[in-house]
Amino acid sequence: MPDDIRILTEADLRKAVTLDLGLVDVIERAFVALAQGGVVMPPVLSMDLATQNGEVDIKTACIPGFDSFAIKISTGFFGNAALGLPSLSGLMVVFSAHTGQVRAVLLDNGYLTDLRTAAAGAVAARHLAPADVSTAGVIGTGLQARLQMQAAHLVRPFTQALVWGRDADKAALCADDLSRTLGIPAQAVVDAEELVMRSQLVITTTPARAPVLQAEWLHPGLHVTAMGADAPDKNEIAPQALVRADLYAADRLSQVEVLGEFRSALAAGLWTKAPPPELGTIIVGQVPGRVDQQAITIADLTGTGAQDTAIASHVLGQSVRIDTTARHLSD
Repeated sequence: MPDDIRILTEADLRKAVTLDLGLVDVIERAFVALAQGGVVMPPVLSMDLATQNGEVDIKTACIPGFDSFAIKISTGFFGNAALGLPSLSGLMVVFSAHTGQVRAVLLDNGYLTDLRTAAAGAVAARHLAPADVSTAGVIGTGLQARLQMQAAHLVRPFTQALVWGRDADKAALCADDLSRTLGIPAQAVVDAEELVMRSQLVITTTPARAPVLQAEWLHPGLHVTAMGADAPDKNEIAPQALVRADLYAADRLSQVEVLGEFRSALAAGLWTKAPPPELGTIIVGQVPGRVDQQAITIADLTGTGAQDTAIASHVLGQSVRIDTTARHLSD
């Protein structure tokens, strides 16, 4: 193995990058790149491991102007909580966009995927949520539920958080964690409908196979970010909700047609409008976003290879600076 290939562990990566507004900006640029065209991004390669309650996804993209591109292998094994293990794991391999040579192996155990997914949620909230959000709710109780709320709070500093999950004890624990992390009151609620009705911003973060958010719960002034559906058998949002919303936007239309919430609406024969816009086109002003504070908006995030390349390129730059600073301090 050439000496110039960098191997970074999860500990190295945690030193190099964290969830902050700078990272949100990095991931926003990935959305912009998709809107501007020229990104080479093949379809997601997925492997469903039903007997293990698991899945494997491979994503990649080459973005014009970037010196590197990443190939990310991500695993999700949803019974891991019972073993005291995180649900997500994986790694990224970073290649030179000019020579195809390996530049780095990022042994992140899913850390970078967790961060870029949360940051993508913040991008959606930044451009689609009402300007004033006092209450935000999350459906789901895992690590991504916590990270999504932390990321949303960066762009919409709400003053109250609500949590709902099928396991009331896990919901209470998640609420306690959010209260400590964000420094605001956080409450576990017993009914998902109550959470939606009380919130201006709702995030769904589950691997649900049947909707956990119903169309009749939508109300004026609500934004929903759905990020759990990233496989053909997942569905968090009732298909009728997409039709009822004033604006439904996708991270990548070709992906949500087969992996996201849009797939369910198409399968039910409910979508008769023009194809929905991608979030990047809203960011760059090609398509209108939220038209007023009473609009109902939904963002469907399946996760893109462009986001993986963006965060991998960012973290390499950050880690080089950390290494350089450390060398200077030791001189």
